[in-house]
Parts: sequence; C-alpha cells; structure tokens
Amino acid sequence: MGFDDVIPVLGDFGKYQKRIYFLLCLPAITSAFHKLGNVFLLAEPQYRCRRPDEPSDAPYNLTNHEWEKWYPVGSWQKKFSCTIRSANITTQCSEFIYNYDDYGYTTIIEWNLTCEKAYLIATANSMFMVGVMLGSIIFGEASDRLGRKITFLMSSVMQVVFGVLAALAPEFWTFAVARMLTGAGASGVFLVAYVMGLEMVGPSKRLLAGMVVFIFFSGGYVLIALLAKLLPNWRHLQLALSLPGVIFIFYWWFIPESVRWLLSKNKVTEAKAVIQKCAKVNGVTIEDAKLDELLQKGEEEKKKENPKMTASVIDLFKHSNLRKRSLIIFFDWCANNITYYGLSWNTNNLSGNPYLNFVISGAVEIPANIFILLTLNRWGRKKILCGSMIVAGAALLTTMVAPTNSDWLTVVLAMIGKISITVSYGTVYIFSAEQFPTVVRNAGLGASSTFARLGSIVAPYINMMARIWKPFPLLVFGSLALSGGVLSLLLPETLNKKLPETLEEGENFGKKTKRQISLLNGIQVIETPKETDKSPNEAENADSTLLRKRDVSSEQL
Repeated sequence: MGFDDVIPVLGDFGKYQKRIYFLLCLPAITSAFHKLGNVFLLAEPQYRCRRPDEPSDAPYNLTNHEWEKWYPVGSWQKKFSCTIRSANITTQCSEFIYNYDDYGYTTIIEWNLTCEKAYLIATANSMFMVGVMLGSIIFGEASDRLGRKITFLMSSVMQVVFGVLAALAPEFWTFAVARMLTGAGASGVFLVAYVMGLEMVGPSKRLLAGMVVFIFFSGGYVLIALLAKLLPNWRHLQLALSLPGVIFIFYWWFIPESVRWLLSKNKVTEAKAVIQKCAKVNGVTIEDAKLDELLQKGEEEKKKENPKMTASVIDLFKHSNLRKRSLIIFFDWCANNITYYGLSWNTNNLSGNPYLNFVISGAVEIPANIFILLTLNRWGRKKILCGSMIVAGAALLTTMVAPTNSDWLTVVLAMIGKISITVSYGTVYIFSAEQFPTVVRNAGLGASSTFARLGSIVAPYINMMARIWKPFPLLVFGSLALSGGVLSLLLPETLNKKLPETLEEGENFGKKTKRQISLLNGIQVIETPKETDKSPNEAENADSTLLRKRDVSSEQL
C-alpha cells in the first residue's frame, strides 16, 4: 500500500527502524528458551532399581561386580535399569536410584518418568509442539484482526503466566499442560515480533531482517545450556527461562503499532503519527501534504489493480502440476521440522558431554543463517534447499556405518546434519512462498506450517526409539532429509522469476516447453529444458502460434 512509497523517503532501514527491530529480535531468545528448554527440563538421567539393602538416597555408581550381581546384563547400555535380579529371579521395580551428575534434579527424577512411564517424556514434548501449532494459528489470526501490539501483549502475558505455573506444577500433567500453553504464548510472541520487524523495513532489507532474527534465536539456544548448568534444579531453570518474558510486556509503551496494519484498517491518523515519529528520529522531514500524497498514491494504485480471484488449499489439488509441487513442499516442511527439532532434542542421546553437544548444536546455526543471507539471492533457492537437505541426509545416514568406538565421528556427522538442515529450514520458508500462486499463497503457507508442526509433534517419539536402537533417530531423520532433497529437484527455481498470480499461471509455472519441427521424413521433437523468461501464459501462446504456423496436426502432437 502507500507505506511502500513512504519507506524510501524515511530510509529502508533508518535509525528508528534499527532501534525497534533490535527490540523485536529479543523475543526470539525467549522463544528458543521455551522451544528447546525441555532438553534439560525433561532430561533423562542414568538410573537403576534401588536394591533392598540400600537407602533411597544411595549413590548411583556401583562396582562392576555389584552391577552384574543385581542387574541383568541386557540393561540398556548399563545406564538404565528397570529390573533387578535377586536369587536368580528378575523382577520389575518401582523405586529408583538416580545419577544427579549429568543433569541435576529433573522432572524425570521428581515424578519417576522412567521405564513404563518413559513415554510421558515424549508426550510432554509433543504437547508443547501442539501448543506451538495452536498458538501460531490463533495469534496469527488475532494479529490480523485485532492488531500486532495487542496480540503481542496477550501472547507475552500468556508466555510468562503459564511458564511460571509450569515451574510450580505439583504433578506431571499440570506441568505438561502449562508447558503446552507456554508454547502457544511463545509462538505468538515470536510470530508477531517477526512480522512487525519485516513490516517496518524496505524491500532491499527484508532478507536481512528476516534472517538476523534467527541468529538471535540461535543465541538463546546456546544460553539454555549455560542456564541449565548453573541451575541444576528444573524448577529454578523453568523460572529462569520464563521470567525474562516480563520485559516484553513493557514493549506496549515502546513499540509502535505496524503502519501497514493501521493503513489496512484505514487508521490513517495513527499511521501518520508513527511515520512522523520515525522521520524525526531518522532526521528526515516529511510535510503532511507530501505524506498524504504518497499515501493517496498507494491507495489509488491498489484500486487500479484487477481484483484477484480467491482460492483455497483444495484448489491446489485440482491441478496436476500444482498438486505435485504442493505435496513436495508439504513433505519438505514436515521433513525439515521433524529433523531440526529431532536433532535439537536428540543431543542427550549423543556420546560425550550433553551440555557441550547442545551448545555446538545451537552455535552451528549462526554460520548457517549467515550462509543463507550471503547465498540465497546469488545461487538460487533450489540449489541451496536441495543441496543442504541432501548433505544433511547423507551425513546423518553415514552415522550408520561409523565405527562403534568413534563417538566423536558420530557427533561431528550429527552436527553437519544440524547445520545443513538449519540452512534448508531457513530456505524453505522463502522458496515455498514463491512456489504458490498469489491467490492461494497464504493458505498454502498455512497448510505447510501445519505439516511442519505435525512433524515436530512426532519427533519426540522417534527420539524415544533410541532406547531400543540408539542409531534409529538419526536413521529416520537422515532418510527424511535425503528424500526431501531429492524430491525438491522436481521443483522449479524461483529466483528472478515472475511469480505466478493465478491458479492457471501456477499450474504452468516451471513447465518445460516442447517445440516440434516438421521435417521431410517425419516429426522431430526437441526438448528445450531452459525455462522461458516470459509469463507462463505468454509462453504457452507463443508455442501454440509456432506450432500452428508449421501445420503440425493434433494427431502428431
């Protein structure tokens, strides 16, 4: 709208925008706190059955002789035991001795989430991601209807209130539900802050603004390990992850409402006040008459546009080419999300120091996001998405053949997979948005996001399968990433291409053209793999005209 004409006058990324954008990046840190905090809140320490002859506060460590005497040889990695042997009789036990050295006092210890109750660990993680999914739907709709500021305030309050309640939970299900609602609030905070940040900058800075926020997310990722190390009691850690969100409640007095949203709701007076404040800080003077002229120009251009036909996700499946591309995109979102969160939550199953593994897993995201920033508009979306997913899949599958005594190699390969899937995760947002026609773009992205959340809901249960076979999670994540990378080779490149507007253009977008030349001895079909620079409809008309001129019959076609 008119704000696009005003931004060049204000400056694409002036002093005022930078100040507000920095404040809007900070919520990404607490979003990481909540989305990945379960790695330590629900960390499963080593445990064994309590022997009849020892007190409940006995140390975990035993000599090899004592372990072999009391516990079956088949106990999982000799770190976790659900049974005890006495007089050659093996029985299940209900009391456990825990090892506090690795993670301190976690929810697993407090509520005995072990053995037959171990599935509750995955259930809590899945419930949290259900909350994230619901939060993105509810707060996304609210931000469009009620405004960005009020939605940001509501989600910030929700994030803090239920985060604190989770820390005070007296039993598991209260904790799980409170964490789920915390996830909904955290999702709303991140979503609204991200949108507001993008809406205040010009087109030339939009990619930069879209990627820097993820660097803040990675910073919060790394900080979780530090907090978990300093606060070994899970209740103290949950409070430390939740209370910083109080800061964002005070944003109500510092962050302006989105000018684009105000204009979309015809609140021109409020929008002009925000613009003038921005101009003052940026050292720019805009006369009211000039501002009215720019805003009016944008409104007139909007009215001149032909009304766009509306469409739904169902329409994507009525056309063969759109259906194929949509299914690939949905799979890519699911594969990226399940692999990203699966690897993030799986660091405790890797050998070595769990805190160091977690820090490395978060730190590798920073160069991954910088790589996207530097290459996405140079190398193209397709090359980066396919290449990064294939590399991630290959690295994770290679762990299957790594020597059993080379734990460091497994960790290195897992981190290569993590950095690669982070690259593809950042790319799929932009690439998929450019694949859908304009009339169904928002609906297509909403459906993609739903498939992504379904993937993250399933990921915790895949990680639980490490109890049966330790390499299983990496095998699944690697297979999904590799499959997504190969399937994405079928998608057309979108860099510097005219994006489809209608369903018809979307159906023809990226198709190869076929030219036929009549020869004296028959028909020769020449495939021209190079995509035309014309719009899909123009290219199709040109091909038809060319064929008619050469008198090629419909039967020969």
